[in-house]
Formats: sequence, C-alpha cells, structure tokens
Amino acid sequence: MGKKTKIGLAAAAVGAAAWAGSKVLANPNQRPAKEVLNYERPIVLAHRGGSKLAPENTLAAFNRSAELGVNGFEVDIRMTNDEEILVFHDEYIDRTTDGAGRVADLSLEQLRAFDLGYHFIDLEGQHSFRGKNEKVVLLRELFEKFPQMYINIDIKDAPETYEGSLVPSKLWRLIESLGVHDRVVVTSFYDEQIDRFNLYAQNRIAVGAGENEIRKAYTAFTSQFGHLYQPRADVFQIPTKSSVFRLDSARFIAFLENLNIPVHYWIIDEPDVMRALIASGAKGIITDRPDLALSLISELEV
Repeated sequence: MGKKTKIGLAAAAVGAAAWAGSKVLANPNQRPAKEVLNYERPIVLAHRGGSKLAPENTLAAFNRSAELGVNGFEVDIRMTNDEEILVFHDEYIDRTTDGAGRVADLSLEQLRAFDLGYHFIDLEGQHSFRGKNEKVVLLRELFEKFPQMYINIDIKDAPETYEGSLVPSKLWRLIESLGVHDRVVVTSFYDEQIDRFNLYAQNRIAVGAGENEIRKAYTAFTSQFGHLYQPRADVFQIPTKSSVFRLDSARFIAFLENLNIPVHYWIIDEPDVMRALIASGAKGIITDRPDLALSLISELEV
C-alpha cells in the first residue's frame, strides 16, 4: 500500500470518526411550537390578498379572499415618509397606481390620493377596478379589519435604509399594542431584519427564514452533517427552485418537518403543482389564486 493511499485512508477514518462522534453528541434542535403554525391540514395564504382576483394589497383583494375562506394573507410592508407601516410590496408606487415615486418619500395622505386599482387587469383582461376608489391599506387597518386572520408579514425595507432601521421596532410595538402575537409570522429576505425584529420579540412571535437561513438549511440537508443544523426560523416560505437547486423534494420537506418547521411554497397558482407539493408534505400554499387552492384542498379531503 502506497504512502498516499495510507494518508487517504487515515483522513477518511478521521472524517468518519468525526461524523460518528457528532451524531452521538448532537441533539436535534426542534423549534418550539407556535400557535399560528398549529393546524391539521395544509393552509392557503392569499399572496398580497390574492392579486389575480383583485388589485394587490387592497381591501377588495383581502375581502374577496376572506369570503373564499383562506387561512390568511401573505403581505409585504414598507414605511411611509411619516413613519406609518403600509401594506405594500414595491419600493415605488408606479407599477400599481396612477402615481409615481418612492413609498418612503411620500406621506400616508399623499399615498391615499392614488388609485391602487388603476393598472390591475382581471382574468377577463379588463381594468375592472380602475376608478373604484381602491386605496393603500395600513397594516394596523388590516389587523383590525380581519381580527381572526393569520397574517404573514414580509419586511421589504432594506436594513441599511432609514426606514428599514425603524421598521423592526415599530412592527413589534404594533403587534404588541394590538395583542396579535398568536396570529402573525414575521419574515424578510433580509436575515438581518428578522434578527432585529426578534431582538424585541424574543421568540414570542413566529419568524420565517431569510435567504441566508434557507441556504444554511439546504447546505446542511445535502451534507453528511444535517444533524448539526440549528434552525433559527419557525417556518420556511420558499419557491420550488432557487438557481439550479430544487427546494421542493419530499426529503427536504421531511428534514425540516423533523425540526418542527413547516414548509410553505410561493407563488403557486397551478393546481397540478399545488397537488404535487401537498403530496410531498408542504403545509402551506401561498398563491395569487386562492380560489383554485381552496378548491383543490377541499377536493383532496373528500
């Protein structure tokens, strides 16, 4: 046996011993259960209120989806110039209103002058909400209008911006003042925003996984050291694919489920994809077509 072969075998033995030792010492770190994530069947979250059925993030959309019977809403938040927390996705208002400008540069009064149904095109190809007085909605108003609804909140303002530096603390104070701790999930693409929010919440609120947390979990899953993964999120809300990596395998879902972390997928509007995800173990569908998702889940329960 050559010297290189002996060294290779020794390195392999050391690696195997390290893996075996870590398996013995590691304890699966399950996330504590959160009330908002306690449900028996897969849930349906209306993405921006159900943005193919009515203009996104409007009362028209939220009312429509609530009437259909969704479990909750998936919404985004941004801060206005006068430090109000607005239910709004884009940094600029140009795409969804008849106005222009950054949300952060405009006051709530200025924002409410614009028509949020102006550009919306319905399933029949019509501008059916143009001129129907659909205005921007505050997060506070959404909580108060739908007192039983699960609301999933995605912080959009970047942590390095002025408004982004304020949002985590202001969001916590709003949740605390309204007493809605058990019906919200707070998440963001920015892990830093989730961490900042949790400095105030102290694990009393369910939090989602940011991009870095998702990357860590997937890397652990595909390695031999998945048992060492220490999750920092209560729920994963992810696309079916990121770059070349598939995130929708039953094995990945089971890996997270074993840590008491349900997996929700976005933005899923095709019934066949919804069916496949639920069959693989997905616990939530985030969709612009809540009508189709609810119909499918009712069909699966028959």
